[in-house]
Amino acid sequence: MHIFKYITLYLREIKQNTMNIENNQFKIQGVSVEELVENYGSPVYVYNTDTIASQIDRLKQAFKGQNLKLKYAIKALTNLSILKFIKSQGVGADVVSIQEVDMALLAGWKAEEILYTPNCVAFDEVKAGVDKGVFINIDNLYILEEFGKEYGNEVPCCIRINPHIMAGGNTKISTGHVGSKFGISIHQLNEVVEVVNQYNIDLQGLHIHTGSDILDAEVFLKMADILFNTAEKFKNIKFLDFGSGFKVGYKQDDITTNIEELGERLGEAFTKFCKKIGKELELWFEPGKFLVSDSGTMLAKTNVVKTTPAKVFVGVDSGLNHLIRPMMYNAFHAIINASNPAGKERVYTIVGNICETDTFGEDRLMHEVRQGDIIAFKNAGAYGFSMASNYNSRFRPCEVMVHKGKAHLIRKREVFEDLIKNQVVIDL
Repeated sequence: MHIFKYITLYLREIKQNTMNIENNQFKIQGVSVEELVENYGSPVYVYNTDTIASQIDRLKQAFKGQNLKLKYAIKALTNLSILKFIKSQGVGADVVSIQEVDMALLAGWKAEEILYTPNCVAFDEVKAGVDKGVFINIDNLYILEEFGKEYGNEVPCCIRINPHIMAGGNTKISTGHVGSKFGISIHQLNEVVEVVNQYNIDLQGLHIHTGSDILDAEVFLKMADILFNTAEKFKNIKFLDFGSGFKVGYKQDDITTNIEELGERLGEAFTKFCKKIGKELELWFEPGKFLVSDSGTMLAKTNVVKTTPAKVFVGVDSGLNHLIRPMMYNAFHAIINASNPAGKERVYTIVGNICETDTFGEDRLMHEVRQGDIIAFKNAGAYGFSMASNYNSRFRPCEVMVHKGKAHLIRKREVFEDLIKNQVVIDL
């Protein structure tokens, strides 16, 4: 890689850094975390639109020259203001439930810009997606046959292939291996061809997604070989969808997916294949975490600093009900004392206020923490709020978007009435 490319990547990393230290204050687009907590309370999720835009641009630049289509996997973060911003960047939507279909439509996407990939749903939900006009991605033979019986060649569709490739950073988010519930097995391809031909199904796309946190470009090249070989069996193919799974950095100097290398190698293979079949296909990706993870920071306040014979605990006003990833996936999130960036470093275990073992980080080196200090959890933009709950009957936090140097409230903090509004109390 030429030296100017290294410089470009370095500058991009600086730009993408969600929080910068200015005059011993942590700031997001110039807005201090103290100001954010003072104005919106804690805990609070804060999203930096500059980071999202930078990630989108990085993908576009890496695959420059390709007929590229990006579909944001909205399950990562479904706030309508974030969805509208991502749409404004020329990105479509990838959804996995009929409710997400409605969310994407409400955010302003046209139906034809939405790819709907449900899993293990009743056929009625697939029909509901067709009625709304979105593009259907089918991941099992039963649904494919029902789809053919119902629509013949009147409604185009895509098929999700299970390539039997084990990839990803955690078994819970590895979706392309032989034991996965996702996709139609590559070994059932002959049956797929038979059903498609029997009902004259208008199959326009092929899709593979093998999991999250994929480092190696070779995984995508293996997927490419499978998609290329499969695509030659269907005359109406217009696009190949490689899913996503790009690894983002959680730790300092973390190894991440080399998007530029991937763009060069996969782009070259894709161009070669298009020339072979004599038509230009669209190249699709469905980034979710890659776009929004580093944009998000969860801010919480220190309730207690509790010293025991074994550890020193920092207890914050949040818990696994707000950020479950460390407990569910053993995920690492950098944790920073944003109130005392110049303090002496000590070792702490950061825990929540839930009646459950909800350890965010164990034996972390942090600047000295005092009661009332603001603790920042980085890389909280993806699967943070979207997986939040009301466990222990606690409220979900508010959400704030920082855009063009100004903070905007984009979701109110819950109140007690929100916990009981759908309950029906009977007389006993």
